[in-house]
Amino acid sequence: MGLSIRHRLFDDHLLPTHEVSIPTICIGNLAVGGTGKTPHTEWVVQQLKDQYTIAVLSRGYGRKTRGFRMADHNSNSEIIGDEPMQIHRKFPDVPVAVCENRVCGIRQLQRMIPDLQAVILDDALQHRSITCGLVVLLTAANNLYIDDHLLPWGRLRDLKRRHMAAHAVIVTKCPEDFKPIDKRVINNRLQLSAYQQLYFSKTEYEALPDSCKRPLIVCAIAQPDDLLQHIRTMCPRAEMMAFGDHHRFSKKDVQRIADAAAKFDTVLITEKDYERLLLTPLPGLLGDKLHVVRIRVNMDSDGPRLKKQLTAYINEQIRKASKNKPDK
Repeated sequence: MGLSIRHRLFDDHLLPTHEVSIPTICIGNLAVGGTGKTPHTEWVVQQLKDQYTIAVLSRGYGRKTRGFRMADHNSNSEIIGDEPMQIHRKFPDVPVAVCENRVCGIRQLQRMIPDLQAVILDDALQHRSITCGLVVLLTAANNLYIDDHLLPWGRLRDLKRRHMAAHAVIVTKCPEDFKPIDKRVINNRLQLSAYQQLYFSKTEYEALPDSCKRPLIVCAIAQPDDLLQHIRTMCPRAEMMAFGDHHRFSKKDVQRIADAAAKFDTVLITEKDYERLLLTPLPGLLGDKLHVVRIRVNMDSDGPRLKKQLTAYINEQIRKASKNKPDK
């Protein structure tokens, strides 16, 4: 009821919604996590960074700071959050900023980067105070939003009808044996509108080290079972020590992990968790035994189609801005 009232207030313009004078691409979901927002944000950055002057703006969930912060060489997960820090580490030449107020964040980026051409908003679907130009909605293949329920009965944090705000829907984490008939079934079930494009993606993991025979997986992510199942296809004796999503590791946690690691040949962690573990003594304690499991998104044949939709949107907005710009 609260969500319905909130959205109705925005829909009826009783709560303000702001437009910004720059192309904005929002990557979000309806669930509380586990759909792969950060890897897909990285995919979009990779596709656009050489063609446009772009920046990434996130809320910076889990950070200890407030207000606008731009990532730099002094940043860490406590200052800007683990996911923005992960993106900054992968793309040091792409501006990455965090701000609770996305409108203020975008305007600050425009002041700092005069030639900025587009902003990628990480996890901003629920941020109704800004009107995003192109919305990309993610939903996991094994738990489509149409099959899910609102918290606490399910994992949805927003109403299912909010999928109508999306211009592109990506079904993520598709299995390796995903067939064309599986895509058609999902396409029929989602019943998207004519203006919405449907895409599919897979998650690919970096190869494990040769020494990895019996690893301990340490993770604090929303859906750890996916990672555990993947590791066990190669290392059946793998075990997992799981914490809550975005968990801040304490001294007791570090000691517990270090004690458990003595029984294993390798300790595997995700990139996001690595950013938080860097603030602890654990990397030094484990040394070469610690290995970061890096993942990337594989869009297969859908990749060029999605890139075309993204670039067409940005080009059209740039063209409109140029046309409406007054002559000197």
